[in-house]
Amino acid sequence: MLEILYQDECLIAINKPCGLLVHRTSIAEENEKFALQMLRDQIGQKLYPVHRIDRPTSGVLLFAFSSDCAKKLNEQLTNGESHKQYTALVRGWIHQEVICERQLKNDRGNLQDASTRFIPVKQIELPLATDRYPTARFSIIDAYPLTGRWHQIRQHLAQLRHYIINDRVHGDGKQNRIFTEKMEIREMFLHARSIRIYHPETNHKLFIEAPFPSHWQIITNK
Repeated sequence: MLEILYQDECLIAINKPCGLLVHRTSIAEENEKFALQMLRDQIGQKLYPVHRIDRPTSGVLLFAFSSDCAKKLNEQLTNGESHKQYTALVRGWIHQEVICERQLKNDRGNLQDASTRFIPVKQIELPLATDRYPTARFSIIDAYPLTGRWHQIRQHLAQLRHYIINDRVHGDGKQNRIFTEKMEIREMFLHARSIRIYHPETNHKLFIEAPFPSHWQIITNK
């Protein structure tokens, strides 16, 4: 059963688990489950997707109960009226705020302008041997996408060489193997932590936050 974070007559927000697709796509297998289908069956109502988050990413995901509400919410996400916060675990130490404005490739290989703000939260060192070093350094950071591009946070962090741990597409294979083999953690460390939006009917501000999934405990307890 999916964890419901917020629900009213207009919209519903869930805490999407890692590895779950939002809806059916060309990469999906015939027998796979999708957040849209699962939530529809769970609450017994028709739903309209408002936005997507990547399959390996966890966190806040919005759906609307009407096409009109979905359109209004999507417009907020597109025109910058909403604010999304992500949290990631990345390779290396980041000590100061970074605004990355490098171009990114979309899923068709075309370059697009993109901007992401990264703010360091915490630097940690774990007893995980890498090459000649007995320990490994990581940072917990908050990420604020100022544009909405394909794999934007993941690509920008890869360009900065602060790869997200367990990112199988844009990450660092050596770092990923440390976590999968030594710590038995395979989930990606990127979490859609919260979203601030205006309610499409009342125009009141809404703040919706998603708890971290269980694989974050080993890091957040440090």
